[in-house]
Amino acid sequence: MVHADRRLAERVGRLAGQRLVFFVGLPGTGKSLLVHQLVHLAGGAGRRIHLLQWDVARPVFEASPVGRRYPLVAGVTHPIIRKAAGLWVREALVAWNARHREPEHLLVGETPLVGNRFIELARRLDDGAEALLTAASCRFVIAVPSREVRLFLEAERERRAASPLHPREREDAPPHVLRDLWRDLAGIAHRLEVPAPPRAERAGESDAPDRIVDDGSMPYDPVVYARLFQRMLRHRNAETLAHDVILPTETLSVYDFAVAARDLVPAEAEAESFIREVERRYPDPAALGAEIARWWQT
Repeated sequence: MVHADRRLAERVGRLAGQRLVFFVGLPGTGKSLLVHQLVHLAGGAGRRIHLLQWDVARPVFEASPVGRRYPLVAGVTHPIIRKAAGLWVREALVAWNARHREPEHLLVGETPLVGNRFIELARRLDDGAEALLTAASCRFVIAVPSREVRLFLEAERERRAASPLHPREREDAPPHVLRDLWRDLAGIAHRLEVPAPPRAERAGESDAPDRIVDDGSMPYDPVVYARLFQRMLRHRNAETLAHDVILPTETLSVYDFAVAARDLVPAEAEAESFIREVERRYPDPAALGAEIARWWQT
């Protein structure tokens, strides 16, 4: 499917030679589709595929006996679950690397970072995962749709929320969460003084402000979006993958794979252990909430 956009196909094809590839960014930016297409391209080239996906790993934490105390609220993951998943993911990478040292193994991640959803992967820490995350064979890819593609993806999310093609689509962030997350990002970009492009450079956006306003009311802007994530990923080998072609995805679920792929997920006991560790570290929920609110500080 990605071959409908030749430039995009070439970029995704080059990623198939890496060992670790993490697609990052807002929900509704095409990350899942890019993961899906990379998995098939790399699988067709003989790579053995492993998947790390936020919306696949997260429910294990929530379904564990202790995790049931922290359910989703209006489609938003509880801060304790987000933090526990972040503590788990770095240890999980080290364990995965030890089990699968052969070069044919490829780990493809859908790791949003937004709102403390695996943001720990972007932070420099003195642990066994850091060498893996800074290696030349590891890439963080910022999926950056054009405004037209972003609007299409939001509409698709609305449609799939009402009529999913795959059970895992029920775990996708609902449409209102997509819009709330963009507003949050625009506010962060304002605080960090990330420059917006001049109005003249934003074709078809004559009514958009030249500057981001603090309430996040600026419409989605791919340039601001890319600059903000580049800043957050300044300690990583990061690249921007722009896509401005609407691909024919109406009958495709990005969770249906035609090649074998193994999910990297925690065991129930692991999930419980990390949740309890977060509870131990943060006896005051307000302290954790304040840290989660500053998730973008890397």
